[in-house]
Amino acid sequence: MSTPLTVVDARPRRAGLLRRELRTVHAVVLRDLLRTVGQPVYSGMMLLEPLVFLLALGGGLAAFIPDTAVGGDYTTYLFPGILVMTIQMPTFGVGARLIVDRASGHLRETLMAPAHRPTLLIGMCLGGTTVATAQGTLLLSLAGTAHLPYRPAMLAGLLGVLVLAAFTLTAVTIALAVAIRTPETFEVVLSLAMTPLLFLSGAFFPLTKLPDWLAALAALNPLSYAVDLLHRTIEATTSHTATYAGVRWADWTPPALLELALVALLGLLALTAAARRFSRTP
Repeated sequence: MSTPLTVVDARPRRAGLLRRELRTVHAVVLRDLLRTVGQPVYSGMMLLEPLVFLLALGGGLAAFIPDTAVGGDYTTYLFPGILVMTIQMPTFGVGARLIVDRASGHLRETLMAPAHRPTLLIGMCLGGTTVATAQGTLLLSLAGTAHLPYRPAMLAGLLGVLVLAAFTLTAVTIALAVAIRTPETFEVVLSLAMTPLLFLSGAFFPLTKLPDWLAALAALNPLSYAVDLLHRTIEATTSHTATYAGVRWADWTPPALLELALVALLGLLALTAAARRFSRTP
């Protein structure tokens, strides 16, 4: 007499594995948050630099830059660039910690956790995104110093763009950290990239004022789209109207939805590439 076959439902097992991976992501994100809260001086210093830029440049240069050059008050124009600067430092710190942990051996202990390596990278990316967004939110609370109204629609729109920009910057930084082996090389790459990316993003002056060859480089800069989206959000939710154009492809200005898609796609591609390389790294 034949024994009946027993059908095993694999769904509970898959659900258990998913819960384990989600707990890993939660633990990594929580670790980054606790690390940030436990270092108030370091967190305050990261906020100090963009705040000084906002007050010094906004207060000092506003009197010398005509309103027609930036479509309004220069401090208001400067605010989106300062927001991007605020999230830039925490996102770059994620990559720096990854390299330091690998050099010190701490990363090897982390990899012993019962979770897939890409899950750990996702947790690092989301942790960096959360910390950077929190930093940006603190500066966003000072919108009044840039002569911006505290309108819920504007603040919500700016916060949404900041979350997306923080995610993409963190993913790109992690991809660099996975590819680069030494802390010294990583620091050199970041120091060479940070200032040009920021100055070619339209953070401090309109991109239409650049020569054609620099404007072409600005169109390849992901920060340009983040800054432009922040400007567009302010224009769409306030009475502030700009007379300048942001990123341009030849004689065409890409719509905001396309800019959002490009920033999101870059972040997803960078995180995917980092996860694949990280999975193969011994």
